[in-house]
Amino acid sequence: MVAFTGITESGIISLIIAFVLGLLIGFLLKNIVKVGIIILAIIILLIAIGALSPTTVENALIHLGQSASQAESKFSTYLNLLPYNSIAFIIGLVLGLIKG
Repeated sequence: MVAFTGITESGIISLIIAFVLGLLIGFLLKNIVKVGIIILAIIILLIAIGALSPTTVENALIHLGQSASQAESKFSTYLNLLPYNSIAFIIGLVLGLIKG
């Protein structure tokens, strides 16, 4: 029987948590992109039939950009909590993006 002295129970748990976090964030990112593409298609169709003007869309995008910059400043503190340097996180993120 081979004993692994370098691997601890807390190390295994932290790897599992990093993997699951990466997987969930990958699922979330893939679904956000899907929703964004659907919204873009709806906006293009509404412009094509004349229900929306390009100026209205431009004003809405400017307002959205201002709101996004405020949200990014609040979100950046939480973004630093993610274990980017963990290979388990990266593997989970890639799997979440592919299988999501």
